[in-house]
Order: sequence, then C-alpha cells, then structure tokens
Amino acid sequence: MGTVVLSVDAELGWGFHDQKDPPADRLANARQGWQTLVSLCDTYRIDATWAVVGHLLLDDCDNCHATHPTPPGWFDHERGDDAMPASLRYGDGLVEALQDATANHDIGSHTFSHVEFGDSETTREMARSEVAAGIELARERGIEMQSFVFPRNNVGHLDALAAYGIECYRGVNPATKRNDVWDGPVGKLAQATLVRRPPPLVEPTVDSFGLVNIPASLHLFSFEGQARDLVEPVFGDPMVKQAKLGIDAARERDGVFHMWLHPNSITEQRDVDRLREIFNYLDRRRGRTSLSVKTMAEVAAETRAQATESKTSPVEGT
Repeated sequence: MGTVVLSVDAELGWGFHDQKDPPADRLANARQGWQTLVSLCDTYRIDATWAVVGHLLLDDCDNCHATHPTPPGWFDHERGDDAMPASLRYGDGLVEALQDATANHDIGSHTFSHVEFGDSETTREMARSEVAAGIELARERGIEMQSFVFPRNNVGHLDALAAYGIECYRGVNPATKRNDVWDGPVGKLAQATLVRRPPPLVEPTVDSFGLVNIPASLHLFSFEGQARDLVEPVFGDPMVKQAKLGIDAARERDGVFHMWLHPNSITEQRDVDRLREIFNYLDRRRGRTSLSVKTMAEVAAETRAQATESKTSPVEGT
C-alpha cells in the first residue's frame, strides 16, 4: 500500500529570530497560517506530523534561559526595543488546537529554540539541551514526542535524539539536495511547464543510532516569488502538479511520498487554494485506491516492525 506523509515545521517567529531581515509577510501571517492548516487537515482528514519549537509550549518567559547552553545573544530578541512579539514566541492555544483537532496529529519536536544541529558551532551539550527542553515541556502537556524535524533540514547530533527517546526524524533525500539539476531555477521551470517528472519517493530506514530516517520528498512552498507569479497564471500551480504526481507515484509503486511545509508560508489566498487542491486530491485518491495517509511516528513503527520481522524470518530452504 502506498503512503503519503505530511510533516509541518511549526515555529511561528522562531524560524527567523536569528535573521536580520525576516520576511514580514510570513511573520504577520504565522498564527493565521497555523490555524488555517489545522482547519484544512480536519476538513480533509489529514493526520500530520507537527514538529513544534519547544519554546512555544511556554506561557511566559522572564529571562529563564540563563543556563541554556546556546551562543551569546541567542535569546536577545526576547527583550529590549527589538523584541520579537509575544504572539510569535508563545503558542497561546495553538498547540492545544492540535491536541483538540479532529485529525490525529503526531506532535513532535523542532528543537527548543530552532538551533541548527548541523552547524559547526552547535555543541553536543547544546543539542542535548535543545532536545531535552522541548520533550520536558511537551510531557507537562501530556505529549510524548516521537518525531523530530531539524531546523532548516540541517541534520546533526543524532545521538542526542536517541538519548532522549526520539523514534524518527525527517532526513534529507539526496535527490532533493540543492545540487540536483532539477532543484535549480531552470529545472523547476521545466518541471512546472513541460516535464511530468514526479518527486522522489523515499525509503524509511533504521540508522546506526536506532532512529528511523524518513527523508523528505517535496517542499510544498519551494516555487515562490516572481517565478510563481509568472508561471502560475499560464501553466497552473507547479507545486500542485508535483504533489499530485507524487501522490500517484506512491499509489502506483507502493512507496512513501513525504511532503512538508511551514504554516507561516501560508500568507495569501492562493496558498490556501494550493493546499486545498492537494489535500482534496489526496483524499479522493485515498478513497478509491490502496493509498493511506500516515504520520512520521506511524511510518517509523511500521519500519521497525518490518526490520524486526526480516531479522527473525527463517532463511528460505533451511
């Protein structure tokens, strides 16, 4: 049976707090984008993995990170004249909306404060503290985090995930790295206008740390800006086309198609329309064919079971 996975980088303002010129439109619509995505998932029965920045689980914070081992100045945006608004630092009901949703979401970790684990300056102590802080805050709300998404897909310190009971993570598919010819401007334009080349399906695997790596197939907001403005009116939304091709490929090949996005990318009506068309297509294809929608945690459990079965199955002929 084919499987479609949707993972969500749920971060509000934390995805940009270390940037000098963050995108104003995405920050202004971060909370609304989150709420819109929750609603769409309920409407189309999409169980997703929401990787939540741990700080969003706090109700308030008064210089409470003095002992948190992050670089000097990492939390400066929480105070002073240039402080990030509280509405972007705290969830304030948004995580509860995931818990109360009709869809059965998998609430995982996106670190505590959006530290890039693959950065050369991120120490082992820092990574472990980022994992531990998020898990502790989640448990206080009755959430057991099993899934992990690395900020900016910068993979590193896998031992820290294993040490605190994380079961799986979203890895980087080599076929979608930026050095791939199809991921450059010309390649994307060709896919949007001429080529019917589906995004890559992925194969979840158990790594050397005992974690299940579930690589990504398609970022649903990777064709934006002027390129989208020019292409979409003539050829239609290229990301909708790519998502449909991926869904069909998963069904036909019994593979795993893993889509992902940030809620703060939902800034205008055409973004909502994009997701609505993709989700509607997925729901219809699921209803008529052998295709399922699963969370990262569910895929990880199945992958582990299959790996265990393959080890214990007797060799043919013995």
